[in-house]
Amino acid sequence: MNQPVVKVGIMSTEQLQFVLLGTFRVNGAKVEGDQTATVKDGKIYWNGELFDRLSFIPDDDNENSRFTLKDVTIGVNFHWERLEDQTFVGQLDLIVENNKITPINVLGVEDYLKSVISSEMSATASLELLKAHAVISRSWLLSQIEKNKEITNSGQKYSACTITDDEIVRWYDREDHVNFDVCADDHCQRYQGVTRQTTPNVDQAVEATRGEVLWGDGKICDARFSKCCGGVYEVFENCWEPIHYSYLVPRRDGAAENDYPDLTIEENARQWILGQPEAFCNTHDKKILSQVLNNYDQETTDFYRWKVEYDSNELSALIKERSGLDFGELIDIIPLSRGTSGRIYRLKIVGSKMTKIIGKELEIRRTLSKSHLYSSAFVVEKQQNGDSTRFILHGAGWGHGVGLCQIGAAVMGDLNYTYRSILLHYFIGAEIKKYY
Repeated sequence: MNQPVVKVGIMSTEQLQFVLLGTFRVNGAKVEGDQTATVKDGKIYWNGELFDRLSFIPDDDNENSRFTLKDVTIGVNFHWERLEDQTFVGQLDLIVENNKITPINVLGVEDYLKSVISSEMSATASLELLKAHAVISRSWLLSQIEKNKEITNSGQKYSACTITDDEIVRWYDREDHVNFDVCADDHCQRYQGVTRQTTPNVDQAVEATRGEVLWGDGKICDARFSKCCGGVYEVFENCWEPIHYSYLVPRRDGAAENDYPDLTIEENARQWILGQPEAFCNTHDKKILSQVLNNYDQETTDFYRWKVEYDSNELSALIKERSGLDFGELIDIIPLSRGTSGRIYRLKIVGSKMTKIIGKELEIRRTLSKSHLYSSAFVVEKQQNGDSTRFILHGAGWGHGVGLCQIGAAVMGDLNYTYRSILLHYFIGAEIKKYY
């Protein structure tokens, strides 16, 4: 079986500036160099003509053809958001979505993985960590493509939101995309083309694991990963749709895998989050962290345990801005339901004008921060000073905490664990299977 092809949506913009580095073909005609495409009358306006869709296909005579997209936003809505020019290999398709141009990169899965691994972490990471990430990224991608086919074939409308008078529950997943397989940002997997230059280790990791996937519950595993679990893994259903996977269950991120408290209990979660429990991902080793964290990620220094402070007026205004709801003066924020890692997936916001429950974890993170909180595993401290109230959030971990913990896995790689041992530490009872 040949490697599958993946379609990656890179960005969305009213005017796209790009450079064809080498020769490409459009409707059989050769084209190269600087290009500009805009939206006009709901179509793509390029080279003096209107198109419903454009495909720039690398010339067969030039295997080194690449293209550069100008001003790609990375870290959308996160604290490291910024613009950069990015270069890609493969085919470039242009479509119109919501009266904006979306460039789509079409390429083989294995070439895609070389970029993802270099984008998600430093290409200088240990070989075993890179192998583990190659298997995880490949598994997640292929499982999402299969999942999309299942949703399409079922004919049922997929919904990632439940709203009642008292509660708003949202989760954010790749089903937001209908015209391509995955996006290029943290919403799916970071993919930055060949902008993050791969190394011989990355190429070796992808080639050594070519076609390998994690297998569980009779199909390719929905192999999630995040930066730092905070000490214990979260389960899938507390972050996304209410589906339980047997391989995504709680475990301590350490050698004593089964030694952890029940963090769904509030007092246990409080003690755990306010403490510094031993775990693989509890590290400040800069050499190890540099393997996982790219330059902009290294701007974050406190992630295993962190703290954010707001006064009540500031937090009231922030919640209104981020949720679109006017709670009035903020009175309290109360954790109602915690997951296996201590992450909150149901949070009550009490205001002078209304009270409402929000979830799941990413909705909580985006509502309580100008970008996103590092995680929803936090405890709330209220400080009263006369008429003034401060809310202090003491938190744990970075990301959703489901599946592989990248920093924990980096520590395991440094301790000479094999990539198979790393994978089976995070995906309990799964198999590693050759898929193609």
